[in-house]
Amino acid sequence: MDLFNNLMMGFGVAFTPENLTYALLGCLLGTLVGVLPGLGPVPTIAMLLPITYVLPPIAGLIMLAGIYYGAQYGGSTTAILVNLPGETSSVVTTLDGHAMAKNGRAGAALSIAGLASFFAGSIATLLLAAFAPPLAEVAFKFGPAEYFSLMMVSVVAVSAVLGNSMLRGLIALTVGALLGLVGIDLQTGQPRFTFGQAALLDGIEVTVAAVGIFAVGEALYLAWQGRETKTGEVMKVSGSLWMSKSDWSRSWKPWLRGAFYGFPIGAMPAGGAELPTLLSYY
Repeated sequence: MDLFNNLMMGFGVAFTPENLTYALLGCLLGTLVGVLPGLGPVPTIAMLLPITYVLPPIAGLIMLAGIYYGAQYGGSTTAILVNLPGETSSVVTTLDGHAMAKNGRAGAALSIAGLASFFAGSIATLLLAAFAPPLAEVAFKFGPAEYFSLMMVSVVAVSAVLGNSMLRGLIALTVGALLGLVGIDLQTGQPRFTFGQAALLDGIEVTVAAVGIFAVGEALYLAWQGRETKTGEVMKVSGSLWMSKSDWSRSWKPWLRGAFYGFPIGAMPAGGAELPTLLSYY
C-alpha cells in the first residue's frame, strides 16, 4: 500500500504542465545529443547538466531523467539508419534494425525501438520501486565469486549470438576480453597492458571501442563498394511510421523478455545494459 501511495504522490508531482514541459524538453535535448555516435547517456547528462542549474530541484531532476532516457533512445536511431550504434546497448539494434531500414521500413524500426524503450522502461521502473531495498542488500554482498559468475554468463550470452562462424566470433570475443583487461587492476593496483602509456591507465572506454569498431567497419565497407555504385540511393525513413499487426505480434514477447532480463541484471553491480540486450535478443 505504501508503494502505491508513494507512486501516486510522485505522479501527482510530475504530472503538472510545468514538469511535463521540462520532461519533454529533456527528452528532446537528450535525443538530439545522444544520437551522435559515442555520446551515451552519461556524457550527455554531463554536457547538459549546467542547463538544470537554474531550475527548481524537482524540475531539474525530471529534466535530467528526460535527458537520460532521450540519450538512451537516441543511440538506436543511428544504429537503425546508418548501422552505427550510438552507444554499446544499441549494438544489438543494428542486427535487425538496419536490415529493416535497408528494406524501406526504417520508420517501423524506429517505432519499435521507441515503444520498446517506453514499455520495458516503465516495467523496470515499477519493479525497481517495489524491490529496491532487497536489491540493494544483494548488491552489497557481491564478491569475487559473483563477479566471476556474471562474467561467465556474459561469455555464454555472447557465444549464443556468434552467428554462423564460430571461429570469427571467438576471435572477436578474445579481442574484446583483451581490450577489457587494459588499465589498472582494481584488486592489486598493478597496470595491465598499458605499455608504459599513462593514457591507458584508465582502460579503454567500452563505448569508444564499440562505436569505433562499427564506424571503421562501416566506413571501409562503403569505401570498398564505391560511391559510383550507390548513385541515387539514399537511406531515408519511408513508408508508415507506425507498426503493423505482424510487428505488434512479433514484438511484445521480446519487450517482456527484455524488461525482465534488464531489470535484475541492470540492478547488479557492473551489470550494464549490454548483457541483457544480448540475452533478450537470443
